[in-house]
Amino acid sequence: MILPNGIRAVVFDAVGTVILPNPGAAEVYAGVAHSHGVAIAEPEQLNARLWAQYRIEDQFDRENHWRTGEARERERWQRIVHAAIPGASEQLFEELFEHFAQPSAWRVPESAALAIAEFERRGLILGMGSNYDSRLRRVVAGTPALLPLANHLVISSEVGYRKPSRRFFDAVRAEVGCEPHEILFLGDDPANDIDGATAAGMHAMLI
Repeated sequence: MILPNGIRAVVFDAVGTVILPNPGAAEVYAGVAHSHGVAIAEPEQLNARLWAQYRIEDQFDRENHWRTGEARERERWQRIVHAAIPGASEQLFEELFEHFAQPSAWRVPESAALAIAEFERRGLILGMGSNYDSRLRRVVAGTPALLPLANHLVISSEVGYRKPSRRFFDAVRAEVGCEPHEILFLGDDPANDIDGATAAGMHAMLI
């Protein structure tokens, strides 16, 4: 990959860029619901409910100026789970929440693993910037392909602001110790990753 001139650090988004649920979220939700004896909708309907609530939660955060924290992230996922699986118990939610803290719940696309390895070979500063919570540290620590990113993790719940907030990207800049124009941010979300990074003066590339 040809990088813009002067790049010293490459920071990756997490979900959708370097990690993907394995299997998909709707399949995991359905399986856990079934194990708890909870009747569920057809997979397509469950998935639609999940993403509809996800968009509602995003709108809530937008109106709250993208503020977040560990408690807010947990609340977000409780609301999403209960929307996707009406009647879900707290035990069911806890099982799902813990599932996605496990490295085995995720896979790293081969293209992402190759890119990380190549940038590490070039001697660039590498990091990860994600709208997630502290569970991500366990995922990264337990996934060999992601270990080159482990020294510079920027997680929204720990920063207190989510992407695309400028405060999130200020935390990215501080973490990698570079000027904004020396940072390339890679992600799959045009608004959160690309618009947010470029507004903060960084280079950005849609993956």
